Amino acid sequence: MPNPSPLPPPLKRLGQNFLIDPNIVRKIVALAGVTPQDNVLEIGPGRGALTEALAAAAARVVAIEIDPLLHQYLMARQAEWPNVELICADALEYPTATLPVGTIVVANLPYYISTPLLFMLLAQRNRFPRLVLMVQEEVADRLAAKPGEEAYGVLSVMAQYAAEITKAFRVSANCFRPRPDVGSAVVSLRVKEAGSLDCGNYADFNALVKAGFAHRRKTLVNSLRNEGYSQGTVVEALAEMDLQATVRAETLSVAQFVELARLLPAPTPRPCAAERQ
Repeated sequence: MPNPSPLPPPLKRLGQNFLIDPNIVRKIVALAGVTPQDNVLEIGPGRGALTEALAAAAARVVAIEIDPLLHQYLMARQAEWPNVELICADALEYPTATLPVGTIVVANLPYYISTPLLFMLLAQRNRFPRLVLMVQEEVADRLAAKPGEEAYGVLSVMAQYAAEITKAFRVSANCFRPRPDVGSAVVSLRVKEAGSLDCGNYADFNALVKAGFAHRRKTLVNSLRNEGYSQGTVVEALAEMDLQATVRAETLSVAQFVELARLLPAPTPRPCAAERQ
């Protein structure tokens, strides 16, 4: 059924590039393995190309769109999608904890906030067992990167701690309107079973990983020392792991970061400038 509403123009400030290739839409839905029993969360439905396919495949779809004009445009098609709940909101502020456990996330993520959205979703991985996401290809490479690769960093470690990640396929810029200036790719994230890797305190683990990569040109010992960790304690921990004191963060596997987190106490917070005076 043709949509009677005019197409809202793409907003550059929201990084809007709309997927127009039906073959890519089919590949995304197939990769997600959506069934008529599934609940789906879609972030950034745009003009509804993926929403339409998800509505046909899933039991229920919650689609969150931040752009009021796009939301209004999609609402004009609500009668076609009785199982779709269209919400006008910022996905970073939406109470995703209200969604059913087992909800699948399928989305063409807005590239300008893809990393914070990823961290938000992975922090609730007990609710979202799998995620199939279109992201900027650079982000896809970082998500799937292995130790020693240039793209390997904080995002790689934290995402791979939570999920098994596959870079499924690249998507040509010609599949979007307007045509983006960056490459795109679809990644699949399957959440790991609880306890497969136990870092102890997740916040401390996150802080350790960020500190390790804070000074990429330095050794891990020096980078952690600069972020408040005891140099001697770090050297001892690395020795217990049969690692040299000259290793750099980008050479450690996720499992080695987890082991290091178990061996290192959290650093003592540094006093602020006012306290030091």
